[in-house]
Amino acid sequence: MNAPVLVINCGSSSIKYALIDSDPQAARLSGLAERLGSSEARLKGKNSDGESFTQPLPNAGHAEALNAILEHLEGRIPGAVGHRIVHGGEHFTQAALIDENVMAAIHSTAALAPLHNPANLAGISATQRVFPDLPQVAVFDTAFHQTLPPRAYRYALPEVLYTEHGIRRYGFHGTSHAYVSQRAGELSLRGAGGWLTAHLGNGCSTSAIWNNQSLDTSMGLTPLEGLVMGTRSGDVDPGLHAHLHRQLGWSLDEIDNVLNKQSGLLGLSGLTNDMREVEEQASAGHAGAQLALEVFCYRIAKSLAALSCALPTIDGVIFTGGIGENSPIVRRDVLALMPHFGFNIDQTTNEAMVRGKEGNISSTDNGPEVWVIPTDEEGRIAMETRHCVESAQ
Repeated sequence: MNAPVLVINCGSSSIKYALIDSDPQAARLSGLAERLGSSEARLKGKNSDGESFTQPLPNAGHAEALNAILEHLEGRIPGAVGHRIVHGGEHFTQAALIDENVMAAIHSTAALAPLHNPANLAGISATQRVFPDLPQVAVFDTAFHQTLPPRAYRYALPEVLYTEHGIRRYGFHGTSHAYVSQRAGELSLRGAGGWLTAHLGNGCSTSAIWNNQSLDTSMGLTPLEGLVMGTRSGDVDPGLHAHLHRQLGWSLDEIDNVLNKQSGLLGLSGLTNDMREVEEQASAGHAGAQLALEVFCYRIAKSLAALSCALPTIDGVIFTGGIGENSPIVRRDVLALMPHFGFNIDQTTNEAMVRGKEGNISSTDNGPEVWVIPTDEEGRIAMETRHCVESAQ
């Protein structure tokens, strides 16, 4: 399929899009329709010449926003649409052509991702109305982690909670972990092998990947499990919920809101969820920011060390995501906490590895390698969409 793929990521009030050509060198058209359903709705993005635009879309819904997006594709007609779907449960181990059965399966997992899957379904329905003749493909965040063995994905809970209610660890950021581990296998002389990957952004997760298959990951039933994130707490004592309810009278909704939206870097620093500001304030001596940075890095190192148990050998670690790609401080401090793993980085190369640069920052050829690889989740979704459509022809 030589035609470009339109990648769609729908939220309840937003649509992120990218038109990705089969030629990786071709310019991408991308943007974001936001605040949908309100008088402040708008579409903003970039044209093929790199110029930015903003178009007001007062009170537009998803369908109206998609029609506006179509007008900004510069006459380039997509051959297929790839949808990012957050949760596929155990139904999907790879991308799938969307039909009634796939829609029903996505709907059946909505309870596992109540903020995402219903919005994803609304986006699919709106896209089908705008592009009724195009094949639509669902690409799942969870699919890449369906190779986890039971010892990694099962919680130590009564069997019935798994068999009848699907309570298990699923993992997320699958397209990112898949992309950077495959890319490392292409760039490194060590090949696919065993890689520890750290996707660090406002949401954060780590994975252990062997020969391009995920064997373990830090996120679980929901994206709240695992690392400290921008506003998410990551791992806490499971008894915390009952404690906060009994001692403070908080409802489950209040507890969920605190753990997801008021914790993480924001909660620890008391300032912000933006790592750039955390680092700036930490260097200026702000105690909360210093603590936030230390906890953030320690939890990443602790997670990577634990995940190493899943790999026969460790060929290297990969940093990606907005923080992983752009914070030499985080990379340095995380690896400094793992001296017994033999990671050695060239500090000059590490400092220079920002703003979309890709490369190996190891200081020697001995020991595991350290890579910084900008993620390309949209590119991975487009690739999986293209493969799915071609396989069905």
